Amino acid sequence: MGNRRKARELAIQILFNMEFNPGDPDEIYDLVYENFRPSRSIRVFSKKLVCGVRENIKYLDSIIRRSSKNWRLERMSVVDRSILRLASYEILFMEDIPHKVSIDEAVELGKKFGSEESGAFINGVLDNILKNITFSKSS
Repeated sequence: MGNRRKARELAIQILFNMEFNPGDPDEIYDLVYENFRPSRSIRVFSKKLVCGVRENIKYLDSIIRRSSKNWRLERMSVVDRSILRLASYEILFMEDIPHKVSIDEAVELGKKFGSEESGAFINGVLDNILKNITFSKSS
């Protein structure tokens, strides 16, 4: 498994934890890093992802809401919601990562951490996000 996938897994665990413990994010980083002991490169990339999601969470949530048919954000599992936020952040803000890679990684995270249906659900929402931003750019 590559370092970026490990960093994404770590970022999902941190984002998941932040849903239940909205306090000081540095405490959550320290706790997760202490338990998982990731390398420096994994810590740096995961923190970049988490900070990006946190800084843009309202925008990301609005995009996810518009792209998830018949699913309110609040009804989604915390895992799926965290994965969608992370992948949406990558798609919308990280130009050095191909969209296909962000979607594939998110689907794999859903299969690993979510329910049996998470992979397909995440794929559908992210495909809609990608269609919407592609449509917006061509309009």
